[in-house]
Amino acid sequence: MTDFKGKVVLITGAGKGAGRKLTIAFAQHGANIAANDISPINVEDVIEEIRAQGGNASAYIEDVAKKVGAQALVKGVEDDFSRIDILINHAAVEPHSQLLDMDEWDWHRVLDVNLTGAFLMTQSVGRVMREGGGGVIINIISEAGRDESPMRAAFLASMAGLETFSKQAAQELAPYGVRVHAVKTDTDVATILELCRSAS
Repeated sequence: MTDFKGKVVLITGAGKGAGRKLTIAFAQHGANIAANDISPINVEDVIEEIRAQGGNASAYIEDVAKKVGAQALVKGVEDDFSRIDILINHAAVEPHSQLLDMDEWDWHRVLDVNLTGAFLMTQSVGRVMREGGGGVIINIISEAGRDESPMRAAFLASMAGLETFSKQAAQELAPYGVRVHAVKTDTDVATILELCRSAS
């Protein structure tokens, strides 16, 4: 299938989990893939798999929790592909420490990656999409730990923040033709692809 042929899809945290599945799915539908991760190990495997199947994909190793890293990522993708049609914010970390034992660094790192990273990417890519006439941004919201399990205070706080941020971003970016969706990790790939077809 080539329903995303010619479109550029940027996915953060593309080396594992839902990010990896979406990266491969978009490639199979003809998209040009810009796959980001903080480590080259897993994401380069994904790129090799896509290229072996005849797809077009490039890896970008940057820390999206840092403004310099996020901006370098977006600039790199623009330099290589000249546009960004779809952004998938999937990068996330989850510490395994109970609230009373959690180190302050862990707390900040979770909020930086899961929430600030999504903000930085939405802001930078949103500007690109505004200039390009529109696009779609998908923020992946994990449901992990929404039960009574301990050791997820920082993670759940970041996911709740990301969900609220997504709603506000959707309102602010709508006038520029940019659609923003918060999507749960257990959402099937076909549904996410359908949400993104407005960029096609």
